[in-house]
Amino acid sequence: MDVMDKQLSIRNRNLTKPAVYAGLIVILSLLPLLIKSPYWLHVFILIFIYIIATVSLRVITTSGQFPLAHAAFMGIGAYTSAVVSKELGWTPWLTIPLGALAAMVIGILIAYPFARLRAIYYAVVSLFFGIGVLQILFVFEKWTNAYGGLIGIPYLLGATKVPYYYFFLGLTSLCLLALYRFEFCRIGTNLKAIAQSYMVASSVGINEARYRVIAVAVGCFFVGLAGATYAHYNVVLSYTSFDMLATLWLVLYAIVGGMGSFAGPIIGTAVLMVVPELFRELKEFVPFLSAGILLVVVFLMPQGLVGLPQLVRSWIVRRRERKAITHAS
Repeated sequence: MDVMDKQLSIRNRNLTKPAVYAGLIVILSLLPLLIKSPYWLHVFILIFIYIIATVSLRVITTSGQFPLAHAAFMGIGAYTSAVVSKELGWTPWLTIPLGALAAMVIGILIAYPFARLRAIYYAVVSLFFGIGVLQILFVFEKWTNAYGGLIGIPYLLGATKVPYYYFFLGLTSLCLLALYRFEFCRIGTNLKAIAQSYMVASSVGINEARYRVIAVAVGCFFVGLAGATYAHYNVVLSYTSFDMLATLWLVLYAIVGGMGSFAGPIIGTAVLMVVPELFRELKEFVPFLSAGILLVVVFLMPQGLVGLPQLVRSWIVRRRERKAITHAS
Protein backbone atom coordinates (compact mmCIF):
# COMPACT_ATOMS: atom_id res chain seq x y z
CA MET A 1 0.00 0.00 0.00
CA ASP A 2 2.83 2.36 0.86
CA VAL A 3 4.45 1.72 -2.52
CA MET A 4 1.17 2.48 -4.31
CA ASP A 5 0.76 5.68 -2.29
CA LYS A 6 4.27 6.79 -3.22
CA GLN A 7 3.66 6.06 -6.89
CA LEU A 8 0.39 8.00 -6.76
CA SER A 9 2.14 10.90 -5.05
CA ILE A 10 4.88 10.99 -7.71
CA ARG A 11 2.29 10.82 -10.49
CA ASN A 12 0.29 13.65 -8.93
CA ARG A 13 3.42 15.79 -8.65
CA ASN A 14 4.27 15.12 -12.30
CA LEU A 15 0.76 16.18 -13.32
CA THR A 16 0.73 19.19 -10.99
CA LYS A 17 3.97 20.79 -12.24
CA PRO A 18 2.82 21.49 -15.83
CA ALA A 19 -0.51 22.78 -14.46
CA VAL A 20 1.31 25.18 -12.11
CA TYR A 21 3.57 26.45 -14.91
CA ALA A 22 0.61 26.87 -17.27
CA GLY A 23 -1.28 28.76 -14.55
CA LEU A 24 1.72 31.02 -13.96
CA ILE A 25 1.96 31.83 -17.68
CA VAL A 26 -1.78 32.66 -17.75
CA ILE A 27 -1.37 35.00 -14.75
CA LEU A 28 1.64 36.69 -16.34
CA SER A 29 -0.32 37.03 -19.59
CA LEU A 30 -3.03 38.95 -17.74
CA LEU A 31 -0.58 41.22 -15.92
CA PRO A 32 -0.55 44.06 -18.51
CA LEU A 33 -4.34 44.32 -18.04
CA LEU A 34 -3.83 44.85 -14.30
CA ILE A 35 -0.63 46.93 -14.36
CA LYS A 36 -0.99 50.15 -16.32
CA SER A 37 2.39 51.56 -15.32
CA PRO A 38 4.91 51.45 -18.22
CA TYR A 39 7.69 51.48 -15.62
CA TRP A 40 6.57 48.22 -14.00
CA LEU A 41 6.10 46.61 -17.42
CA HIS A 42 9.70 47.65 -18.12
CA VAL A 43 10.81 45.97 -14.86
CA PHE A 44 9.05 42.72 -15.80
CA ILE A 45 10.56 42.81 -19.30
CA LEU A 46 14.04 43.11 -17.77
CA ILE A 47 13.23 40.23 -15.41
CA PHE A 48 12.34 38.04 -18.40
CA ILE A 49 15.61 38.96 -20.15
CA TYR A 50 17.76 38.31 -17.10
CA ILE A 51 16.00 35.04 -16.31
CA ILE A 52 17.23 33.74 -19.67
CA ALA A 53 20.74 35.01 -18.90
CA THR A 54 20.86 33.54 -15.38
CA VAL A 55 19.46 30.12 -16.31
CA SER A 56 21.93 29.93 -19.21
CA LEU A 57 24.72 30.64 -16.70
CA ARG A 58 23.55 27.64 -14.69
CA VAL A 59 23.87 25.42 -17.78
CA ILE A 60 27.65 25.97 -17.66
CA THR A 61 27.88 25.52 -13.89
CA THR A 62 26.19 22.10 -14.12
CA SER A 63 29.35 20.85 -15.84
CA GLY A 64 31.51 21.92 -12.89
CA GLN A 65 32.77 25.12 -14.54
CA PHE A 66 32.28 28.56 -13.01
CA PRO A 67 32.17 31.29 -15.68
CA LEU A 68 32.98 34.87 -14.71
CA ALA A 69 32.45 36.38 -18.17
CA HIS A 70 28.83 35.48 -18.82
CA ALA A 71 27.70 39.09 -19.12
CA ALA A 72 30.47 39.62 -21.68
CA PHE A 73 28.83 37.01 -23.94
CA MET A 74 25.54 38.82 -23.42
CA GLY A 75 27.38 41.92 -24.65
CA ILE A 76 28.72 40.06 -27.69
CA GLY A 77 25.16 39.14 -28.69
CA ALA A 78 23.91 42.67 -28.01
CA TYR A 79 26.64 44.57 -29.86
CA THR A 80 26.76 42.14 -32.80
CA SER A 81 23.03 42.47 -33.43
CA ALA A 82 22.94 46.22 -32.78
CA VAL A 83 25.95 47.15 -34.95
CA VAL A 84 24.97 44.91 -37.90
CA SER A 85 21.38 46.16 -37.79
CA LYS A 86 22.41 49.81 -37.52
CA GLU A 87 25.32 49.84 -39.98
CA LEU A 88 24.01 47.42 -42.63
CA GLY A 89 20.32 48.15 -42.26
CA TRP A 90 19.39 44.53 -41.59
CA THR A 91 16.14 43.78 -39.79
CA PRO A 92 16.54 42.86 -36.09
CA TRP A 93 14.70 39.61 -36.80
CA LEU A 94 17.83 38.51 -38.71
CA THR A 95 20.49 40.15 -36.56
CA ILE A 96 19.17 38.77 -33.25
CA PRO A 97 19.85 35.11 -34.21
CA LEU A 98 23.17 36.32 -35.67
CA GLY A 99 24.10 37.87 -32.31
CA ALA A 100 23.22 34.65 -30.47
CA LEU A 101 25.30 32.59 -32.93
CA ALA A 102 28.25 35.00 -32.61
CA ALA A 103 28.21 34.58 -28.81
CA MET A 104 28.02 30.79 -29.21
CA VAL A 105 30.88 30.58 -31.74
CA ILE A 106 33.17 32.79 -29.66
CA GLY A 107 32.21 30.78 -26.58
CA ILE A 108 33.24 27.55 -28.33
CA LEU A 109 36.54 29.09 -29.50
CA ILE A 110 37.34 30.14 -25.93
CA ALA A 111 36.04 26.95 -24.28
CA TYR A 112 37.80 24.45 -26.53
CA PRO A 113 41.42 25.08 -25.43
CA PHE A 114 40.39 25.52 -21.77
CA ALA A 115 37.78 22.76 -21.48
CA ARG A 116 39.90 20.71 -19.07
CA LEU A 117 40.43 23.61 -16.69
CA ARG A 118 38.28 23.21 -13.60
CA ALA A 119 36.67 25.39 -10.95
CA ILE A 120 38.86 28.37 -10.01
CA TYR A 121 41.22 27.97 -12.99
CA TYR A 122 38.38 28.19 -15.51
CA ALA A 123 36.89 31.10 -13.56
CA VAL A 124 40.18 33.05 -13.79
CA VAL A 125 40.50 32.44 -17.55
CA SER A 126 36.90 33.50 -18.15
CA LEU A 127 37.42 36.59 -15.98
CA PHE A 128 40.30 37.78 -18.18
CA PHE A 129 38.26 37.05 -21.30
CA GLY A 130 35.45 39.24 -19.97
CA ILE A 131 37.91 42.09 -19.43
CA GLY A 132 39.26 41.52 -22.96
CA VAL A 133 35.78 41.84 -24.50
CA LEU A 134 35.38 45.29 -22.95
CA GLN A 135 38.75 46.34 -24.37
CA ILE A 136 37.66 45.17 -27.84
CA LEU A 137 34.60 47.42 -27.57
CA PHE A 138 36.92 50.38 -27.04
CA VAL A 139 39.19 49.32 -29.93
CA PHE A 140 36.19 49.35 -32.29
CA GLU A 141 34.90 52.65 -30.88
CA LYS A 142 33.99 53.81 -34.40
CA TRP A 143 31.14 51.27 -34.52
CA THR A 144 30.43 50.53 -30.86
CA ASN A 145 30.71 54.09 -29.50
CA ALA A 146 31.77 52.42 -26.26
CA TYR A 147 32.64 55.63 -24.41
CA GLY A 148 29.43 57.52 -25.12
CA GLY A 149 27.04 54.57 -25.51
CA LEU A 150 25.67 53.08 -28.72
CA ILE A 151 22.46 54.84 -29.78
CA GLY A 152 20.18 54.72 -32.81
CA ILE A 153 19.63 50.95 -32.59
CA PRO A 154 16.49 49.93 -34.52
CA TYR A 155 13.46 48.98 -32.44
CA LEU A 156 12.21 45.42 -32.62
CA LEU A 157 8.52 46.12 -31.97
CA GLY A 158 8.18 49.89 -31.71
CA ALA A 159 8.35 52.05 -28.60
CA THR A 160 5.34 50.82 -26.56
CA LYS A 161 5.91 48.35 -23.71
CA VAL A 162 2.98 45.92 -24.02
CA PRO A 163 4.11 44.19 -27.28
CA TYR A 164 7.58 43.75 -25.77
CA TYR A 165 6.08 42.30 -22.59
CA TYR A 166 4.27 39.56 -24.50
CA PHE A 167 7.23 38.98 -26.82
CA PHE A 168 9.64 38.46 -23.91
CA LEU A 169 7.12 36.37 -21.97
CA GLY A 170 6.86 34.03 -24.96
CA LEU A 171 10.61 34.05 -25.64
CA THR A 172 11.47 33.35 -22.00
CA SER A 173 8.94 30.50 -21.84
CA LEU A 174 10.40 28.89 -24.98
CA CYS A 175 14.00 29.35 -23.78
CA LEU A 176 13.23 27.86 -20.37
CA LEU A 177 11.49 24.91 -21.98
CA ALA A 178 14.50 24.30 -24.25
CA LEU A 179 17.00 24.65 -21.37
CA TYR A 180 14.91 22.38 -19.14
CA ARG A 181 14.80 19.69 -21.81
CA PHE A 182 18.55 20.09 -22.32
CA GLU A 183 19.32 19.70 -18.62
CA PHE A 184 17.32 16.49 -18.29
CA CYS A 185 18.38 14.88 -21.56
CA ARG A 186 21.36 12.53 -21.85
CA ILE A 187 23.82 15.39 -22.41
CA GLY A 188 22.61 17.22 -19.31
CA THR A 189 22.85 14.05 -17.23
CA ASN A 190 26.42 13.48 -18.43
CA LEU A 191 27.32 17.08 -17.56
CA LYS A 192 26.12 16.51 -13.99
CA ALA A 193 28.13 13.30 -13.84
CA ILE A 194 31.26 15.22 -14.91
CA ALA A 195 30.60 17.82 -12.21
CA GLN A 196 30.21 15.10 -9.57
CA SER A 197 33.42 13.27 -10.54
CA TYR A 198 35.17 13.84 -13.85
CA MET A 199 37.40 10.81 -13.23
CA VAL A 200 34.45 8.44 -12.80
CA ALA A 201 32.68 10.04 -15.78
CA SER A 202 35.78 9.56 -17.97
CA SER A 203 36.08 5.93 -16.85
CA VAL A 204 32.63 5.14 -18.29
CA GLY A 205 33.40 6.80 -21.63
CA ILE A 206 32.10 10.34 -21.11
CA ASN A 207 34.33 12.81 -22.96
CA GLU A 208 34.83 15.56 -20.38
CA ALA A 209 36.21 18.23 -22.73
CA ARG A 210 33.57 17.64 -25.42
CA TYR A 211 30.64 17.88 -23.03
CA ARG A 212 31.99 20.99 -21.34
CA VAL A 213 32.34 22.70 -24.72
CA ILE A 214 28.71 21.76 -25.46
CA ALA A 215 27.63 23.30 -22.12
CA VAL A 216 29.47 26.54 -22.93
CA ALA A 217 28.01 26.61 -26.46
CA VAL A 218 24.44 26.24 -25.18
CA GLY A 219 24.93 28.72 -22.33
CA CYS A 220 26.54 31.32 -24.60
CA PHE A 221 23.89 30.94 -27.29
CA PHE A 222 21.05 31.70 -24.90
CA VAL A 223 22.80 34.55 -23.10
CA GLY A 224 23.73 35.99 -26.52
CA LEU A 225 20.06 35.73 -27.49
CA ALA A 226 19.10 37.58 -24.30
CA GLY A 227 21.66 40.29 -25.08
CA ALA A 228 20.59 40.69 -28.71
CA THR A 229 16.90 41.05 -27.86
CA TYR A 230 17.79 43.45 -25.03
CA ALA A 231 19.67 45.66 -27.53
CA HIS A 232 16.61 46.08 -29.75
CA TYR A 233 14.34 46.66 -26.79
CA ASN A 234 16.48 49.19 -24.94
CA VAL A 235 17.88 50.70 -28.22
CA VAL A 236 20.81 52.14 -26.23
CA LEU A 237 23.86 50.09 -25.19
CA SER A 238 26.52 50.87 -22.61
CA TYR A 239 29.54 48.66 -21.93
CA THR A 240 28.77 48.87 -18.18
CA SER A 241 25.74 46.61 -18.77
CA PHE A 242 28.13 43.76 -19.63
CA ASP A 243 31.10 44.26 -17.32
CA MET A 244 32.34 42.17 -14.39
CA LEU A 245 29.75 43.65 -12.05
CA ALA A 246 26.96 42.55 -14.41
CA THR A 247 28.32 38.98 -14.32
CA LEU A 248 28.46 39.06 -10.52
CA TRP A 249 24.80 40.07 -10.45
CA LEU A 250 23.93 37.04 -12.59
CA VAL A 251 25.89 34.82 -10.19
CA LEU A 252 24.11 36.46 -7.23
CA TYR A 253 20.69 35.80 -8.79
CA ALA A 254 21.57 32.13 -9.23
CA ILE A 255 23.01 31.68 -5.72
CA VAL A 256 20.12 33.43 -3.94
CA GLY A 257 17.54 31.43 -5.88
CA GLY A 258 19.42 28.16 -5.53
CA MET A 259 22.11 27.00 -7.93
CA GLY A 260 21.21 23.33 -7.43
CA SER A 261 17.71 23.65 -8.89
CA PHE A 262 16.49 24.63 -12.35
CA ALA A 263 13.88 26.92 -10.79
CA GLY A 264 16.42 28.54 -8.46
CA PRO A 265 17.87 31.15 -10.86
CA ILE A 266 14.35 32.06 -12.00
CA ILE A 267 13.21 32.75 -8.44
CA GLY A 268 16.46 34.51 -7.50
CA THR A 269 16.31 36.83 -10.52
CA ALA A 270 12.67 37.74 -9.90
CA VAL A 271 13.14 38.41 -6.18
CA LEU A 272 16.38 40.41 -6.47
CA MET A 273 14.97 42.56 -9.28
CA VAL A 274 11.52 43.19 -7.78
CA VAL A 275 12.40 43.77 -4.10
CA PRO A 276 14.82 46.69 -4.75
CA GLU A 277 12.20 48.31 -7.00
CA LEU A 278 9.74 48.30 -4.10
CA PHE A 279 12.25 50.42 -2.17
CA ARG A 280 13.58 52.51 -5.05
CA GLU A 281 12.98 55.75 -3.11
CA LEU A 282 15.73 54.53 -0.78
CA LYS A 283 18.05 53.70 -3.67
CA GLU A 284 21.21 54.44 -1.65
CA PHE A 285 20.31 51.48 0.60
CA VAL A 286 19.44 49.02 -2.22
CA PRO A 287 22.94 47.42 -2.32
CA PHE A 288 22.69 46.79 1.44
CA LEU A 289 19.25 45.25 0.94
CA SER A 290 20.57 42.87 -1.74
CA ALA A 291 23.56 41.99 0.46
CA GLY A 292 21.20 41.34 3.38
CA ILE A 293 19.09 38.96 1.27
CA LEU A 294 22.25 37.12 0.21
CA LEU A 295 23.47 36.74 3.81
CA VAL A 296 20.08 35.48 5.02
CA VAL A 297 19.94 32.92 2.21
CA VAL A 298 23.53 31.73 2.68
CA PHE A 299 23.19 31.24 6.45
CA LEU A 300 19.57 30.10 6.77
CA MET A 301 18.71 28.57 3.38
CA PRO A 302 21.65 26.58 1.97
CA GLN A 303 19.50 25.43 -0.97
CA GLY A 304 18.50 29.00 -1.80
CA LEU A 305 15.02 30.50 -1.92
CA VAL A 306 13.82 27.48 -3.89
CA GLY A 307 14.33 25.38 -0.74
CA LEU A 308 12.21 27.67 1.44
CA PRO A 309 8.96 25.60 1.17
CA GLN A 310 10.84 22.46 2.24
CA LEU A 311 12.42 24.41 5.11
CA VAL A 312 8.99 25.61 6.28
CA ARG A 313 7.54 22.09 6.02
CA SER A 314 10.42 20.67 8.07
CA TRP A 315 9.92 23.37 10.71
CA ILE A 316 6.17 22.60 10.94
CA VAL A 317 6.84 18.84 11.25
CA ARG A 318 9.42 19.39 14.01
CA ARG A 319 7.05 21.73 15.83
CA ARG A 320 4.24 19.14 15.69
CA GLU A 321 6.58 16.41 16.90
CA ARG A 322 7.67 18.56 19.85
CA LYS A 323 4.04 19.26 20.73
CA ALA A 324 3.19 15.55 20.50
CA ILE A 325 6.10 14.67 22.81
CA THR A 326 5.04 17.41 25.27
CA HIS A 327 1.43 16.17 25.36
CA ALA A 328 2.56 12.53 25.70
CA SER A 329 4.71 13.38 28.69
